[in-house]
Amino acid sequence: MTRVARDFGDTMQKEAVPAVSSDVVFASSRFPNYRIGVNNQIMETKDDPKVLSMKEVVARETAQLLEQHNRLSVRDLASKFEKGLAAAAKLSEEARLREAASLEKHVLLKKLRDALESLKGRVAGRNKDDVEEAIAMVEALAVQLTQREGELIQEKAEVKKLANFLKQASEDAKKIVDEERAFARAEIEDARAAVQRVEEALQEHERMSQASGKQDMEQLMKEVQEARRIKMLHQPSKVMDMEHELRALRAQLAEKTRQYLRLQKELTRTKKGGENIPYLYELEGNETLGSYLQIQPCSDNAPEVSKCSIQWYRVSSDGAKKELISGATKSVYAPEPFDVGRVLQADVISESEHVTLSTAGPIDPAAGLGTYVEALVRKHDTEFNVFVTQMNGSPPTESIHVLHVGKMRIKLCKGKTTIAKEYYSSSMQLCGVRGGGNAAAQGVFWQPKQGHSFVLAFESERERNAAIMLARRFAFDCNIMLAGPDDRAHLGTS
Repeated sequence: MTRVARDFGDTMQKEAVPAVSSDVVFASSRFPNYRIGVNNQIMETKDDPKVLSMKEVVARETAQLLEQHNRLSVRDLASKFEKGLAAAAKLSEEARLREAASLEKHVLLKKLRDALESLKGRVAGRNKDDVEEAIAMVEALAVQLTQREGELIQEKAEVKKLANFLKQASEDAKKIVDEERAFARAEIEDARAAVQRVEEALQEHERMSQASGKQDMEQLMKEVQEARRIKMLHQPSKVMDMEHELRALRAQLAEKTRQYLRLQKELTRTKKGGENIPYLYELEGNETLGSYLQIQPCSDNAPEVSKCSIQWYRVSSDGAKKELISGATKSVYAPEPFDVGRVLQADVISESEHVTLSTAGPIDPAAGLGTYVEALVRKHDTEFNVFVTQMNGSPPTESIHVLHVGKMRIKLCKGKTTIAKEYYSSSMQLCGVRGGGNAAAQGVFWQPKQGHSFVLAFESERERNAAIMLARRFAFDCNIMLAGPDDRAHLGTS
């Protein structure tokens, strides 16, 4: 860049062109900022080194928004977009103001160039060259200003584009906020509905617990009453003393009965001996329910009982009706409840002899058994401990089972496992074991259905006869006649 000399020459009038210093140097190729002041005076503005350009501000805001996009919530992101939109609007306003300032600069440059052109015509020599150089410099500044305006236009387009982007982003953020709000409301409604369902379930559970607790309390009261009754039965009292006396009297009565039967048999033998009738066999045992009868030889000439054919019969007390007891073909027979009040006969047939034995009188009932059964009838279900000695004809592993005799059915269980369970029906059979040695008085034959049978051993004769009587009582209430094999035919005709 050339310098303007101090000496303008004598041809230039000092009043028209003031002196220009020779050491003036343009420090920057950028035209300085001016503004129009009062009375159209041009005033220079100082550049603030801290003020960033519009492009840098836009870039910084965009970087900050992109950096915080992932860690901001939807609501914060919408707020940030709104702030960015406001900043973009502010930047657009600043660009408009800068465009107006640029226009003012163009006007100033044009005025300056016109002034230099008019000055060029009034000077000559070296001063004219300096004026031409100044005009060239003004034109260069005008070109730079035009380039700067192009950059400003481009920045304005970018700002406008960013503003549109921020506006769209703000609308999207608002839409997302609305969707999230609607989703949150739906989630809250679902949570309320779930809480309400849980509360209803808890209330229902509480009601059921109260009802169950009431039932448990009633059951516990019944168990306590039963325990008290059992405790009173086991406590020494006058009732227990009377029970012991009754047992002693029963034992004495049984002994007297045996003596009476023995004397009656001796009397019968004596009569037969007077008539010269051979007496080969006799019946031994108490003729009462709960005992058993056994055929015994009483002569050295009698054939062995095991080699004889035996058949037991049930005869009415007046002797008018005689019923065959199916399956009773052993030398031992235990009377069952159907035999009470009837006379029992046994035919012993060998190759050379045919002997008929009979009890001295009808079979007597067991003392106190009827009262005991009446007490059990009042229960819905009665349990008896039994051993299964045979299952379908084969002996299983002996173990304790429980026989449940109920009002509608009979069930055999082992622990929690149900072995057999059948309702009373015409195919069910129940009777005393017809044979079986000394334990016959405690044995029961039970056929729940066709092809399925058990032989059960009870703990006592009393339990065995009580179970038979109780089951037949409940079956009769269901219009079922519960008996042993081939017994229904005789019972139906009697």
